[in-house]
Amino acid sequence: MNYIVSLACFLSLQILYAHSYSTQPMNCTDTTRLCTSYLAFKPQENQSLAVIQSMFDVLPQDVTIEDNDHGYIFIKKNCSCLFTTKVYASNSTFTVKSNEGYVYDIVINAYDGLAFLPNTTRPAKVGAVISLRLFCGCSNGLWNYLMSYVMREEDTVESLSSRFGVSMDSIESVNGIGNPDNVTVGALYYIPLNSVPGEPYPLETGIPPSPAPVPEPAFDTFSANTPKNKAHVPYGWIIGGLGFGLALIILCIAICVCLKSSSCFSKAKSDHAKDCNDKISHKFQILRKPSFCCASGRYMSGKSGDWKQTNGESSSHHITIPKALGTDMLDMEKPVVFTCEEIISATDGFSDATLTGHGTYGSVYYGHLHDQEVSIKRMTATKTKEFMAEMKVLCKVHHTNLVELIGYAASDDELFLIYEYAQKGSLKSHLHDPQNRGHTPLSWIMRVQIALDAARGLEYIHEHTKTHYVHRDIKTSNILLDGSFRAKISDFGLAKLVGKRGEGETTATKVVGTFGYLAPEYLSDGLATTKSDVYAFGVVLFEIISGKEAIIRTEGAATKNSERRSLASIMLAALRNSPDSMSMSSLKDYIDRNMMGLYPHDCVFKMAMLAKQCVDEDPILRPDMKQVVISLSQILLSSIEWEATLAGNSQVFSGLVQGR
Repeated sequence: MNYIVSLACFLSLQILYAHSYSTQPMNCTDTTRLCTSYLAFKPQENQSLAVIQSMFDVLPQDVTIEDNDHGYIFIKKNCSCLFTTKVYASNSTFTVKSNEGYVYDIVINAYDGLAFLPNTTRPAKVGAVISLRLFCGCSNGLWNYLMSYVMREEDTVESLSSRFGVSMDSIESVNGIGNPDNVTVGALYYIPLNSVPGEPYPLETGIPPSPAPVPEPAFDTFSANTPKNKAHVPYGWIIGGLGFGLALIILCIAICVCLKSSSCFSKAKSDHAKDCNDKISHKFQILRKPSFCCASGRYMSGKSGDWKQTNGESSSHHITIPKALGTDMLDMEKPVVFTCEEIISATDGFSDATLTGHGTYGSVYYGHLHDQEVSIKRMTATKTKEFMAEMKVLCKVHHTNLVELIGYAASDDELFLIYEYAQKGSLKSHLHDPQNRGHTPLSWIMRVQIALDAARGLEYIHEHTKTHYVHRDIKTSNILLDGSFRAKISDFGLAKLVGKRGEGETTATKVVGTFGYLAPEYLSDGLATTKSDVYAFGVVLFEIISGKEAIIRTEGAATKNSERRSLASIMLAALRNSPDSMSMSSLKDYIDRNMMGLYPHDCVFKMAMLAKQCVDEDPILRPDMKQVVISLSQILLSSIEWEATLAGNSQVFSGLVQGR
């Protein structure tokens, strides 16, 4: 019966595709196939680069722009052959911004025909995160790339051939076009390419960039060659303007002198603040490279001045470097700096009410800085090494799935790191005894999405940064969740650069981290590699499936006989007795009961097998994070299809588990 329901759902989806689009997804047979593809997209006026990055789940370097008047941009995406429907697609997510209409209509309009959904009946709800698929294609080898392109009124096969530098025969061959004069407006076609389309995206401008006309000056008394300069400027205006400017300058100088004469730390709201200010006496370090700011654009946009130094001193004034920081900080780029008074005020004097947790090397507090919710990690000056590690990593790497460093403060006695605030806390608090922590259990879909988000963040620091990093402390308490339950990796105090040696990536180091997550080779040899991060991520996947912690205390016949076992060893033993998703009785005993049985068995089994690969004793046999991301992407899409077969709405059961 379930097979008939699934088949009916699949057929209905294919009918939906056929009626909604003149071109169906490109069929494929090799489910292991992965390629690079491009999507031609014409952004709307309200779609900035940041919005487009979010819509297509890409980085800025994945976006290029067409160097003509067409106004198109080109999105680089990985394309894979889905093992469920045997069509090429790329996945992404869309955050709904309006309560009006239906999700299907909103998404189709936003993506201009480049996306398709598994259902059409869901009403729009602001803040909802919709998983979707993007049309893409993989070349059969004759060309390097295929680009998805939606045909418009003015387009013809001949014009596209000229525009993208490919032959008409190539376009006709890829798309099976018999008559080049008979193409459908609004249909999706694939353009074969041998080179990356477009030019690098101009990050400092909007979309699409267009030259603005320069207004002609009303007066130009200094250009004798300008024929329009016939009006003579009255000298009274010039003299009056100079006088006004001089008065303004004098006023500014007076204000600056007045501010300088007052002490920024003269008063504090509490005795704690007074003690701190007495100790540091203006010893906050401002790093000396003025061209850089560590905070991302979403914290600086429109109010960059809000994050500047607030102690009344000019940027050229010499400020003593705290001894704890040392001199090597001068080689770094400048992050945003805050004063001790601001930090104490933001946390209400580090009151217990603002304490949100304890990190590996310090306590974490909730606070408000310049109307922005923030997390503030408070460390002693003896933790300079870890402080420096986080600064060096987070000031250089920025990704939607990495927690963002906003700024810092430092004195001779204490160090403070200021991050974006994760409203939902850590993944650990939502997995382990969530009811007693005041949380509703996570649904299966949410768990897979969180795993995918964390995997993307980890893949980024492993493969896509200029210098690659090993995190060395991946665990559920270091995976934070924002207001939409999207995951961000945090706590880079143990992060290390990855050194390339032959075919491996090794960094000999002291063994640090959390037991239960440490790879065997790391424990025995102190060898930190990207594969040791993969091992820890495999343990996280087991936690997501089971809801249990990485180390489990098992009770013997008597309490004194209890022992501690790793979750990985317990789950591996269960998998040995569960050969497939149809015979997984042993594994079922370890699936989190908080999900109330609302999960697709095949998807849970696939995630468990992926986790098993990640914790393989041989690091060579473990997948890299790029492969993990691909596998989790496919599991997420299959999970959404599973929910669609049951309810026709991919958030119905997510809502049931959460009690919404």
